[in-house]
Amino acid sequence: MPRIAVIGAGAWGTALAVQAARAGHDVALWARYPARAAAMQAARENALHLPGTSLPPAIAVTADPARLGGAAFALLAVPTQHLRALLGRLPEALPPLILAAKGVEQGSLLLPLELVEALRPAHPSAILSGPNFAHEVAAGLPTAAVLASRDPDLREMVADHLATPGFRLYGSEDPIGVQVGGAAKNVIAIAAGAVIGAGLGENARAALITRGLAELSRLVVALGGRAETAAGLSGLGDLLLTATGPSSRNTALGLALGRGLSLAEALAGKTSVAEGAATAPALLARAGSAGVELPICAAVTALLAGEATVAEAMAQLLARPRRDE
Repeated sequence: MPRIAVIGAGAWGTALAVQAARAGHDVALWARYPARAAAMQAARENALHLPGTSLPPAIAVTADPARLGGAAFALLAVPTQHLRALLGRLPEALPPLILAAKGVEQGSLLLPLELVEALRPAHPSAILSGPNFAHEVAAGLPTAAVLASRDPDLREMVADHLATPGFRLYGSEDPIGVQVGGAAKNVIAIAAGAVIGAGLGENARAALITRGLAELSRLVVALGGRAETAAGLSGLGDLLLTATGPSSRNTALGLALGRGLSLAEALAGKTSVAEGAATAPALLARAGSAGVELPICAAVTALLAGEATVAEAMAQLLARPRRDE
């Protein structure tokens, strides 16, 4: 079986490495810092980001970028805001890149695959997304995800190598829709968490998630994606998990903000990344350039910036003109 590379040794990268090993492959798991790579290799565990998960013998943890060569493909699992710097330091000779990042880059307002196209023009790439908590994938619990690319051969090759009976992969020809869903759901999850943290109730959370899905769908279509993608695993599915799952980092951030903490206080001491915090203003700007209004995203952006309280943000949303659904 061909080797698979995984770039990024956070929780999601480690879980994907475990899944690739479960599918029968030797895996090179690349960590940025040599000392951390050596510690993981020796302990056979990612104690910082995925404690309790043993690394199968087929996984070799390395900090040497040269070890990434020769793989059938590389799963790139780093936060979107770090993607540009990472792509700039990786070797030129890389296998196809399968991005497992969700968000919009601040400044450029680019989606993950757009960043690859800008920095590595014409390099084969795809996006992997869906309702996936890392610890559940690592544990082998039933999971479904979407693999999106306009190249059907690439989709088929990756699915053949990575899918198992417990990790079901669906193909998609709509990488724009899949990426927008992955970015927007994190922002909406912050809002959903804030509603619960502020004690506004489950009715409010359900309404917010539903209207958030409508925002997500409008943006998908405006950027050239398909409306039905928003109703699939990378849209509705991922939104439901992230906005209601107790393990969601973005919901946890929203809960803290809803209870009155500042953004700095809510993020203090965290070793994991709540992507929605950086994505919210970038997504709002990208939507604005496309002429799409995102009221919930705007409210989250104001909340994160300390420009509005949860009560003020909700009051603004509730004061919007009535309309038919």
